[in-house]
Amino acid sequence: MNLDLTGKRALVCGSTQGIGKSSATELALLGADITLMARNEDKLKEVLQGLSTKQKQKHHYLVADFNDQDQLYLIINEYVLKNRIDILINNTGGPAGGQAIDARTAEFINAFNMHLICNQILVQAVSTGMKKHNFGRIINIISTSVKTPLKGLGVSNTIRGAVASWAKTLALELGPFGITVNNILPGFTMTGRLESLISAIAERENKSREDVINDMISTIPAGRIADPHEVAAAIAFLASPAASYINGINLPVDGGKTPSL
Repeated sequence: MNLDLTGKRALVCGSTQGIGKSSATELALLGADITLMARNEDKLKEVLQGLSTKQKQKHHYLVADFNDQDQLYLIINEYVLKNRIDILINNTGGPAGGQAIDARTAEFINAFNMHLICNQILVQAVSTGMKKHNFGRIINIISTSVKTPLKGLGVSNTIRGAVASWAKTLALELGPFGITVNNILPGFTMTGRLESLISAIAERENKSREDVINDMISTIPAGRIADPHEVAAAIAFLASPAASYINGINLPVDGGKTPSL
């Protein structure tokens, strides 16, 4: 099986923590040159220092805030003038919790901009080079809510569905150019976002954190919460040459939790 990414450059968004950081680590271990992207430069420098360079990779970082789409456009389009991106990992923190009926319209607009518009800006910038070299991997980190909406995440459920439909459309459009577009749907994964959700639930329902975690685990056939590296392993596979005929899918990485096919 060919998992070798030597000579490929991967742009990994949200790569200073959680699934994004783990994805950058896994892709570097497969030989890819990594371009980290996040808004905290100090954390970017720290992650950069920890990436594998056994195969003499050249790693970079870009400072960008997804709250500023104009800035993102300028940064990525300047970068691709001198650097070809072969692999794009779209990943950013999810919207705050709450019921859809209670959400302000501004919450939907902000989430749409951060999750779909920013993804669109990045894809448009990198896809020209991908088409030219007849190779590209676009992988979007979204949520199992694409298959079954999650209670208490109204805005997220809505926007994640939009991103999934956008990605499937791109898979149809870009497939003829050797570019695959796929979505990873993480289940409960021990990231900063899940830690925050656990704390919010514990406070709202007057439970201990341990009880909230145990309630979550009780819904997972695998009987545990995932480590970010387990999700990153699936991302790395989809980015590899071995996954060349996998296109336009939603792949849950959730220990069997999602109750649908």
